[in-house]
Amino acid sequence: MELEAARRAVLAAVRGTCAADLPRLLHWMRHSSDFDEFVMTNNDVVLKNIAEDLRNHLPIEAIFNSEHLAIQKIHQHPLPMVHVDAFLYDDDFVDTMCEEGRMSRNYCTECGSYKTASLEFISHSFSLMELKFLYQHVLPDLTGKVVVDVGSRLGAVLFAGYLYSSASQLYGVEMNADFCQLQEMTITKYQFIDRIKVVHADICTQASLLQKADVVIMNNVFEYFLDRLEQAKAWEFIACNVKKRGSLLVTVPSLKESLSKLQTDIQLSQWVEEVQLNYDVYVEKDVDREALEQIHLYRIL
Repeated sequence: MELEAARRAVLAAVRGTCAADLPRLLHWMRHSSDFDEFVMTNNDVVLKNIAEDLRNHLPIEAIFNSEHLAIQKIHQHPLPMVHVDAFLYDDDFVDTMCEEGRMSRNYCTECGSYKTASLEFISHSFSLMELKFLYQHVLPDLTGKVVVDVGSRLGAVLFAGYLYSSASQLYGVEMNADFCQLQEMTITKYQFIDRIKVVHADICTQASLLQKADVVIMNNVFEYFLDRLEQAKAWEFIACNVKKRGSLLVTVPSLKESLSKLQTDIQLSQWVEEVQLNYDVYVEKDVDREALEQIHLYRIL
């Protein structure tokens, strides 16, 4: 069936639905996953396959025992918190795990009572939705550009950059050897080796890499992995070396929020200018607007 004939057929079916059932039909069309197979691109499928591979190599919370400080900070949080990696587990997957009793969205405020409250979920990875927004709507054409992901963790930013952009080289800098090994496994399996390189190092040893970067991406990168003095030192190193005029810096959360609790000599107004983003441009269903609004883009002055 040709496009125009298909369009007319769909409209005829909708108009032919009885008035009482029309709201339910429209709700189904807006929110059903029945259409996913028609709108999901091959690249989306590849990323979902990668996520499935990684889930098989990680505990549910996607935190290795080697991440001592991150585990400690989560336990010290004033309210109960659970790490749910957004790249590995979308909302539907989390719902399924809750139904199976493998995870909960709530905790008991008084053991033995019916008083419950919502758990706080945190993620150190972008979701598929956020990755597509990043590469399709936040960043410009990356042909011939060098992208550096600081704290690349599972490699989601690198893999999405390979699939959704024309960046010539994507570097992931990761301190944790376990995560570097996972990234290398994926790079080899999916034959990403021509454009992706993982550097097992502290970002504060990578001045030359930061200086040549056209895009630097930082997603919740320091707060849970460094103490405040180390965070301040790392941010000052970033500010001193991400200096290429016109290059781009992507952060979650904003620079202002990240630096607000730290003592640094960074003068944001002399280093960067924020580029306003259009968060309404992403029109796919089940958009988490709040998550998208955590993504901030800056241009280096």
